[in-house]
Amino acid sequence: MPDSNFAERSEEQVSGAKVIAQALKTQDVEYVFGIVGIPVTEIAIAAQQLGIKYIGMRNEQAVDICAEELGNNVKPAVTLLGDINAVTKQLLEELDKTPWQYPPESKWWKTLREKMKSNEAASKELASKKSLPMNYYTVFYHVQEQLPRDCFVVSEGANTMDIGRTVLQNYLPRHRLDAGTFGTMGVGLGFAIAAAMVAKDRSPGQRVICVEGDSAFGFSGMEVETICRYNLPIILLVVNNNGIYQGFDTDTWKEMLKFQDAASVVPPMCLLPNSHYEQVMTAFGGKGYFVQTPEELQKSLRQSLADTAKPSLINIMIEPQATRKTQDFHWLTRSNM
Repeated sequence: MPDSNFAERSEEQVSGAKVIAQALKTQDVEYVFGIVGIPVTEIAIAAQQLGIKYIGMRNEQAVDICAEELGNNVKPAVTLLGDINAVTKQLLEELDKTPWQYPPESKWWKTLREKMKSNEAASKELASKKSLPMNYYTVFYHVQEQLPRDCFVVSEGANTMDIGRTVLQNYLPRHRLDAGTFGTMGVGLGFAIAAAMVAKDRSPGQRVICVEGDSAFGFSGMEVETICRYNLPIILLVVNNNGIYQGFDTDTWKEMLKFQDAASVVPPMCLLPNSHYEQVMTAFGGKGYFVQTPEELQKSLRQSLADTAKPSLINIMIEPQATRKTQDFHWLTRSNM
């Protein structure tokens, strides 16, 4: 006699979304980030039913492992192709078998230490300048003074990211996230949101400091709504020079427009002067600050760190023509196009 229970079970239909959600749960996935649409919506609902947290984003993020990119920037002596977790594990296993470190008395170490001291002195000189508008180094010097030791540092942009790497210090492993060697734009806020979700669940009180250039912020700025929707512990710093690499001040902008319309005379790297990006944050319920002096920067950052109830955005105006110190190697600034 047929098993009626088996017949009933065989007629049940399980959606593909539920199968995917169950597979994620089996792999101990705790968070899913996605953009609402078919089939993401169904997968998100199924995942939430199984206790997986879903964070709805506004921009797509992508990661590739591509052999063709090896050596695209600087020709390496050795290339490693593979999953970073697997490759790192293999390297560590081999180092455990044969411990080794580069001899500290070598010429290479001596040259490196001398260069580090030279770079530090140059950065301190630039940071000490009192002129207004501020430059990158002055901004980062005052930010570094207040950064919590355990915070996540996310940086994205051109000069903003490059200079930030040398001035903004992080003390713990896996606490710095940026676009890497290719300067990919649009990933900063996504990184910050992912880090903040983990911090909020596992280390309440831990902050994420997301440092964006004004151009970089434009790539995924609407993720501010995502940040406010989930009330994430993120402080956004937009280092605003009115452009990509360089821009113009308000007076120069107005003078240009006296000759022709913007599409005819405005250089491609220029953005609208003094854009109030902090109002994007206040529009969604967060705190926004517009700062032009070191004192205003110090005060707004201090208030943002003290306020654990809401995310904030500090829009920091700097000299539109501010640049980084001269680079010794042409491949640091050349285009690969």
